[in-house]
Amino acid sequence: MAVTLEYEQALGGTVLGVDEAGRGPLAGGVFAAAVNVPLAAACGLLAGAWAGVNDSKRLSPRRREALAAVIRATEGCTWAVASATPAEIDRLNILRATHLAMRRAVEQAMAALGGEVRALVDGLPVQGLPCPSRNLVKGDAKSLLVAAASILAKTARDADCLRMDAAYPGYGFARHKGYPTPEHLAALDRLGPCPEHRRSFGPVSQMRLFD
Repeated sequence: MAVTLEYEQALGGTVLGVDEAGRGPLAGGVFAAAVNVPLAAACGLLAGAWAGVNDSKRLSPRRREALAAVIRATEGCTWAVASATPAEIDRLNILRATHLAMRRAVEQAMAALGGEVRALVDGLPVQGLPCPSRNLVKGDAKSLLVAAASILAKTARDADCLRMDAAYPGYGFARHKGYPTPEHLAALDRLGPCPEHRRSFGPVSQMRLFD
């Protein structure tokens, strides 16, 4: 399925595509991105430099990184990436922490844009955004701006997993990105949780020993 500008054009005006990455892992923060390109320029990008933009899950890591660099460098593109920490996830729950990360990303982008903004958000409705919004189920596979946001959120979280891997070697964060793979669960059993682990998540919450 190719992404389009149908939903952005239906909203009209200044539209921010919004998406998140990292709801399911046992460790690390949840990340969100917000992306805007003026609709007058977006049609040319869809057929040109952004022709490969799609749901980040459909792209190889190398392709995601290349497209993220293109998106960030595009003239006239306003973007922001924000996150909620593991501690915030544990305190708020993952849904509310995801909404917090999205709100932070939208607020940052709105500060750069100024004026009236509408958000087009992947998935289910999001509470607490600082602007009017429309949700779009599977929006990262339908909307150009939401797909672009999915790429920026995913690559930002992957980069943070490399940071975690360097800070806490032995868990394999660079490989499994915090997801509950057999390798990760074995490392948890062997080493116990590190400060990046989400204490409220299943296998971690069931462990007795915490650092």
